[in-house]
Amino acid sequence: MSLRMQNAKKPWPTKKVMEQIYDVNLWGSNDSEFYSGFGSHNPDLVEPYIKVLKTFLSSFNEPLTICDLGCGDFNIGKQLVKFSKQFIAIDIVPSLIAFNTKTFKAYNLKFACLDIAKDALPKADCVIIRQVLQHLSNAEVQKVVAKLADYKYVILTEHLPNGSFTPNIDIISGQGIRLKKQSGLDILQAPFNFKPKGIQELLSYNLKNNKGVIVTWLFEVF
Repeated sequence: MSLRMQNAKKPWPTKKVMEQIYDVNLWGSNDSEFYSGFGSHNPDLVEPYIKVLKTFLSSFNEPLTICDLGCGDFNIGKQLVKFSKQFIAIDIVPSLIAFNTKTFKAYNLKFACLDIAKDALPKADCVIIRQVLQHLSNAEVQKVVAKLADYKYVILTEHLPNGSFTPNIDIISGQGIRLKKQSGLDILQAPFNFKPKGIQELLSYNLKNNKGVIVTWLFEVF
């Protein structure tokens, strides 16, 4: 084994990485205890997203049970709880989940601290995954995608490059995404090859200064 290989550092566990992001405000700050970044707070992004999800969730005679994977600071999830039968919000950072549990109250709301790649996930009708998978390595994404077959609906949002790009270039899980590699996450493509029954693009927003496009899809799984 070469000296270079011997000295190579192993990536931090994803839990430690995400804890550090919030501890040192790597996604910015708005003077609150936890802040999940521009994508969770900019009105140009958040308001159309909430509107289209409200429309979808309100279309059912019987409200859906929703599982929010990577709920973050819950600035978005808090606006969707009332449209669900039960809303289960999950994140990997214990202190964040403890804060959310104290801060947000509703009879049909529950928070859980889980690693969505490693841990068993709660049963639900619909999963929301908003700009979460893009921060994970391909190995972790694969583990999450394998669990999506258990849900009837998946609402997935990803930040992609403008124009053509090479999908699913691997990264180390962390703060960044694949955009700097002119790549983005596409779970329909290799190595994930997710095969839903139906696909609908719900929303697309082009960021300024050629900083990519944020796209939300609805997958009907079965």
